[in-house]
Amino acid sequence: MGTVKAVLWGFLGVRRNADYQKDIASLNPVHIIGVGIVMALLFVLGLIALVHWIVP
Repeated sequence: MGTVKAVLWGFLGVRRNADYQKDIASLNPVHIIGVGIVMALLFVLGLIALVHWIVP
């Protein structure tokens, strides 16, 4: 869950330096990359679904 939270903060681009340093020390980079790819895919699919819902 900490990895998901760190990736979501990264998507927003808002993160305190102390929290960033703590994440770097404790989280696995492979997990961060995997969660980031999944979150980006979900974001793109959500945008596609929204466009198809608005524009018939």
